[in-house]
Amino acid sequence: MIGIGAPASGVRRLVLWRHGRTEWNLVGRAQGHADVPLDQVGVAQAARASELLATYQPAFVWSSDLKRARQTAEALTALIGHEPVLDRRLREYDVGVRQGMTRDEFREAFPELFARYVAGEDVTVPGQEVTADVRKRMLAVLEDATEAVAEGQTGVVVGHGAALRTGILAFFGVSEDDSPTPAGRRAEMLAGMANCAWTVLEQHPSYGWQIVDYNAQNLPEPVSLDDSPLPR
Repeated sequence: MIGIGAPASGVRRLVLWRHGRTEWNLVGRAQGHADVPLDQVGVAQAARASELLATYQPAFVWSSDLKRARQTAEALTALIGHEPVLDRRLREYDVGVRQGMTRDEFREAFPELFARYVAGEDVTVPGQEVTADVRKRMLAVLEDATEAVAEGQTGVVVGHGAALRTGILAFFGVSEDDSPTPAGRRAEMLAGMANCAWTVLEQHPSYGWQIVDYNAQNLPEPVSLDDSPLPR
């Protein structure tokens, strides 16, 4: 359950919040850096989640500058009286030539590349941002956010599912690479974050930063049976 008010005993807290649903999320189009707005469900998700997250009395709200994240952040800042601080480092993976494509469209456009991907080969999609670069920028912004949140405060960071998950792994020093093979899929220790779900980090006085809640949701979505990690 989500907490109320400031963290107890001067604990520092960071809430990592994924944007609400978009039409492209609904149909499975890779968004990447495309500036896609929230759909009606996404607007409702952000409004409901904001009521819950506002009880944390956030000291600040940082957000990706992409519209779907910015609109989500603004639903919260409208309640708490802050302006969101926009940061490009919080953007989703750049998905290169896959941007705007569904899984089927990608398979049709790049059949050989898709076949190699499904076969478990290490495939680089033209123009796609590699995980090492996403880890670097996400780790930097999360470290900045943890430094910005003072004792007894909560900060909120609004971003995107794949990039946030990569950032969490980087923050806790869990290695991963771009290989689709089981040995290289360390990111799968964390399930994908649902639209408008959030993860709560708190700094324990003895053990340091911990994940105290993961993928918390206010409006659950149907679970997809598609096991592909492609859409972002």
